[in-house]
Parts: sequence; C-alpha cells; structure tokens
Amino acid sequence: MDSSQKINNPADISVIVIYFLVVLAVGLWAMYSTNRGTVGGFFLAGRSMVWWPIGASLFASNIGSGHFVGLAGTGAAGGIATGGYEWNALIFVVVLGWLFVPIYIKAGVVTMPEYLKKRFGGKRIQIYLSILSLLLYIFTKISADIFSGAVFIQLAMGLNLYLAIIILLAITALYTITGGLAAVIYTDTLQTFIMVVGSFILMGFAFSKVGGYEAFMDKYMAAIPSNISYGNITIDAQCYTPRKDSFHIFRDPIDGDLPWPGLIFGMSILALWYWCTDQVIVQRCLSGKNMSHVKAGCIMCGYLKLLPMFLMVMPGMISRILYTDVVACIVPEICQQHCGTPVGCTNIAYPKMVVELMPDGLRGLMLAVMLASLMSSLTSIFNSASTLFTMDIYTKIRTRASEKELMLAGRAFMLFLIAISIAWVPMVQSAQSGQLFDYIQSITSYLGPPIAAVFLLAIYCKRVNEQGAFWGLIIGLVIGLARMITEFAYGSGSCVNPSRCPFIICGIHYLYFAIILFGISVIIILAVSLMTKPIPDVHLHRLCWTLRNSKEERIDLDADEEQEKPDDKDEELGTEGNEEEPGCLKKAYNWFCGLDQQKGSKLSKEEEEAMKKKLTDTSEVPLWRNVVNINGIILLTVAVFCHAFFA
Repeated sequence: MDSSQKINNPADISVIVIYFLVVLAVGLWAMYSTNRGTVGGFFLAGRSMVWWPIGASLFASNIGSGHFVGLAGTGAAGGIATGGYEWNALIFVVVLGWLFVPIYIKAGVVTMPEYLKKRFGGKRIQIYLSILSLLLYIFTKISADIFSGAVFIQLAMGLNLYLAIIILLAITALYTITGGLAAVIYTDTLQTFIMVVGSFILMGFAFSKVGGYEAFMDKYMAAIPSNISYGNITIDAQCYTPRKDSFHIFRDPIDGDLPWPGLIFGMSILALWYWCTDQVIVQRCLSGKNMSHVKAGCIMCGYLKLLPMFLMVMPGMISRILYTDVVACIVPEICQQHCGTPVGCTNIAYPKMVVELMPDGLRGLMLAVMLASLMSSLTSIFNSASTLFTMDIYTKIRTRASEKELMLAGRAFMLFLIAISIAWVPMVQSAQSGQLFDYIQSITSYLGPPIAAVFLLAIYCKRVNEQGAFWGLIIGLVIGLARMITEFAYGSGSCVNPSRCPFIICGIHYLYFAIILFGISVIIILAVSLMTKPIPDVHLHRLCWTLRNSKEERIDLDADEEQEKPDDKDEELGTEGNEEEPGCLKKAYNWFCGLDQQKGSKLSKEEEEAMKKKLTDTSEVPLWRNVVNINGIILLTVAVFCHAFFA
C-alpha cells in the first residue's frame, strides 16, 4: 500500500477535522474569557493558573513532535539510553519548583533576561541573553519541530515537505498570535490528554505485534537490515548491528554513544539550563496562582516525564524490528529513496508505525496527536519568543512604545521567526547522522552551559557581579560557537561516511563538551567577579537565595537611568475630547487581537501596592506545603529507582 494513499479515508479525515475544531473552540473560549489586553494578561495569564493546567502545559511545551520523531529515532538507532534524557528531568522539575521559581516570583519578573537585568544591572546581559535565547529557539526548537511535524505529514499524506510545513504553521500561528498565554496553556492541557491517550494506544498495538516485552528484547538484538554492501565496499558490522548495551541506560564512559558520566553530569547541566532558566518553561510556572500550585504543577510534569521511555523510545525500537530495511537502512542510496536523506532513516521510525499499524480513525487521531504535540510546543515557543523580543529588545529601541504597539511588535516578530526557522530546516535534516534528538542535544551542549552557569551563580553566589557574568557568557559563547560551526562545516557524517573533523574538536562527546564548557564559564565568572567590585546588598534584596526573605526596600541598580514613561493621564487628557467611535471592522480587529479592553479607572496607590504584593507573594498554606513536599520526595525516589532499574 503506497504511503500517499494512507490518510484519505472518511474515518481518519473526520477525526482530524473534529480534533481541530475542538482545539479552535478551546482557544477561542480562552481568548474570550481571559484578559489579553494587557502585557501581563497576554504574557503571564494574569497569575491565575491552577496546578493541573501548569503541569500539563509544562509537559506539552517540552514534548513536541521533535520528541516523538527524535526519541523514537534515536531509540531505533541505539536502544533505551536516550530515555535517560527524559528521566533526568524528574529531578530538575523539583529543582525548578523549589529552588528557582520562588526567587523569580519574589523578584517580580516576566522574562529571564529581565531577572538578570535586576540582578546585575546594565543592559548588555539582558540584550545578549534575549538574542542568544532566540537563536537557540530557532536552531533547536522551532526548526526541529517544524521538520519533524512535516516528516509526519509527508509520510501520512504524501505531501511535499515544504508544503506540509506551510500548512502546519498557518494553523499554529492563528491561535498563538491571537490568544496569548492563557489560550496556549488551556489548549496545551487538551493536547497533553490526547497525546498521552493516543501514544498509549499505539504502544499497545506495537507490543502486541512484536509479542510482548521478552520477545521485543530478543528481536531488537536481531534487527539487522538485509542490504549491507555498498558498491564493492563491505560496511563495518558495527554500523548496522544493534549495540550490545542497547538495554542499558549507563554506557561505557569512553566509547559509549551516550557515556554515563556525560548522561549524569553533562545532561544535568543541560537540564538546569532548560528546566530552570528557559523562558518557555519558567513562564508557565510564573502564571501559577500561588507557590503550592506551581510546585504541584512541576510534580505532575515530573510524573508525565516517566512516560516517554515507554511511549516513544521503546516503540521506536519496535519500529526497527518491524521495518528493519527501512528504519535501519545503512546504504546511502537506499536511505535517500526511503526518507530523502542519505545519512539514515531512523527519524521515520515513529511516523512509519502510525501509518502502518493503526486502524482507520485511530490513525487520524494519532496524526492529530502528532500535530498536537508539534503545535503545543511551537505555540509555547512563539509566545515566549515574542515575549523576549517585545519586553527585552523592542522596549530598548522604542522606550516610549504604547502597550498596543508592543502587542503588535510581538506578533510581527513571530512571522519573522517562522521565516528564519524554515530556512534552517535542511541543516536539521542532515545533522548528527540523521538522528534528530542527538542534533537537538548537541546544539544545546554548545550554547546552553554558559547560561546555566550564570543563572546558578546569580542566585546562589551573592558575590558574582555584572562584569563576571558578562565575560563568562561571552567567552563561553565563543568556545561553544567554535565547536558548533566546525562541526557543521565538516558535517557530522554517518557510519558509512565518517566526518573528517579533527578529533581534538569533534572527537570529544558533546555531553563531555558541555561539562568542560560549564566549568570554564564558572571559573571565568568567579575570577572576573572577584577581581572587580561587589554589588552592595541594598541592590540584591529578594534577588538571591541568602537574601530571599529580606523585607528591606530594594534599590534597582539602574534606578537613576530608567527613563520615565509618559504619564497615562496626560495621554488620556489629550485624546479624550476627540476620540471617535471605531467602526465595525476596527472593533472586530481590536477584539481579535485583544486590544479592545476599555481603559479602566486608574488604580489608587494602595491598589497598585496590593496588586504588586499578589504578584510577588510566595507564601503557602502549611497543609498544602507539606503535601507538595512529600510528593516531591516521592518523585525523586521514583527517579532514582528508574535509573537504577534500567542502569
């Protein structure tokens, strides 16, 4: 059966249409019932979220279609070790909820660069971090997710890769550009439910087809493709034979594909960067009603992160058993034929199963699940990226921009992001032997560690100052970019055609590289800070761990430089007399973009203080504090057990 004829039956098509209508309805409901007319409402959902949408949204923002395609593909190529990436997060969601979010909330910030600006002063770190975060979104998140979603549509419907990309983005942009964070979080909650149910069903089909867990272990070790000669060259056996340690998470520290010290220490640095300092993740937590809701959301996300090993990595391995010649192909010409890239076809392991194994109707649901996971992570990234651009970059260029102008600038920036990401897709297709997940992790290892070092030291080491942080970031970036650019220039190669990149540069595993880069960044930050003047405590109240509970007035470092915004009163006085009633089209446009909220009466000084207090409050009811603390301990115990059981 030709794959271009797969999804053209009424059952599949009607499931997909119903799914999109439901998502659109939830998005419109969220738009209608939440305040999107203010920056706080659009970007932070007004700090009104309860724990279960936060947990679901953290999970959905993290698990994009890049995970379905990438985890399954890396599982098909190398076994279960890649699931260790997911389980590492069980520990770091607890670190996020207990150690990082309280500081961000007390600091009263909307974005992560804004936190660093308050902590260190000056503008250069804030702007640098905003730009670097946007680059990371383009290279690792948006382009990888767009690519993997398009691979799915291409396989299921036989469309051209770029046509598939354009259809995807049109739907996604519609509800992010209009809805704001509340719409994104509520649709994420729906997507999470559908994703988990759909992938459980597929896992059931996969295990029953292969004959249970014992049979799966035996058959995977024997899944060797039939074409193993390439012209008159005989390909080395280790290129196509499953690894002997396929069913172990911890692998040889020297010649393992995911060495265990790298998995424990290197991965923890990347997890610290991703889970504790990344705008997409932290923004979800900052929208929580109170600290107990934030922590409960983190715990829920942690339990959901147990699932990818069983819902994605193992089904990817089963795909190798069922479609060995396609998924495990090794001869470049054959791979090019099957999936359009000569370096290997493991990326189609998951889509292939959906298309081949699922019955009509359920196949449509699974495609909807894939689009759901893709769209939920893309919408989260678009919302967070536009927040970064608007609050940290645009406001520096236009210091007196009105709220309306900021909202429009953020939306226009999303369109620009999309264009750059599409242009980067061909690089994603061929990097890291065609293993998408390895590509994402390697880019993160080159660019993430300096950011992790700065945030960790900013919160836990009072002595660190602006000069130290800045030079740590810059030198770390130069070292990371040197490795990344060299690797792309040489190409990461494949087992059949290895890359010619010198060992001293590309020979060090990317997780080891992350450890080295983190170490260098920490040393530079501390050394430069100790050689320069410390920041007086009066500027640090509630910005670092030792001063987190201080009640004293904090004087912002750049308080004297802050330019005064024009007073709203003057604006109102100037426009009140000649304000015309907008026409019907203008009204509809304003409602659609959330710009029509009426100017309320100005808040009194006391009301403003109360509002500020609510936004920076981290107190908890003792009963619920104990409940979430106990659950946090249970989650950490589960994490240790899982690692030990599969080690």
